[in-house]
Amino acid sequence: MKIHHLGIIEKCKKHDRRAQLKLYNQYCDAMYNVAYRFMKNSQDAEDAMQEAFIKAFKKIDSYKGEVTFGAWLKKIVIHTSIDMLKSAKLKFADVDDNYLNVVSDDDWEIEDGISIEEIKSAIAQLPQKYELVLSLFLIEGYDHSEISSILDISEVNSRTQLLRGKKKLKESLKQTSNGTGY
Repeated sequence: MKIHHLGIIEKCKKHDRRAQLKLYNQYCDAMYNVAYRFMKNSQDAEDAMQEAFIKAFKKIDSYKGEVTFGAWLKKIVIHTSIDMLKSAKLKFADVDDNYLNVVSDDDWEIEDGISIEEIKSAIAQLPQKYELVLSLFLIEGYDHSEISSILDISEVNSRTQLLRGKKKLKESLKQTSNGTGY
């Protein structure tokens, strides 16, 4: 028997362990994938995901349903992953091919012949402050107000880092393109 989604959340607010387990089982795979894109390996991703669920259940009373529960939880997973990266000073991990959705305005046009692997590699070579903003904007699809909230920087700083990161990424891809004879 399937419990209505909001019913599960209401039960979680009352610290119902079975409801928490149901919610966990419903979202753990997707949230692991989010964490994995930020962390270096599966163990770190697992740790970040578990920590995020603990935080989510502790502050589930603050979930008011303005966004989907998945979107609310994803933000907690991203915050937790970034906090873990900052504290461990880990290198930002490569992104999965399936999640690289380069925005299609003219500024983001990539020359033909440059592979997803080369784009991922170029993003990974950027200084971390550019890498984080580019990844949150291009891959996760967050806007500048969300990025400023996630990274605890101003929107102006987010825009500036995105523009600088984009410029560095294009320069890097141009060198890749020229260096490989495309």
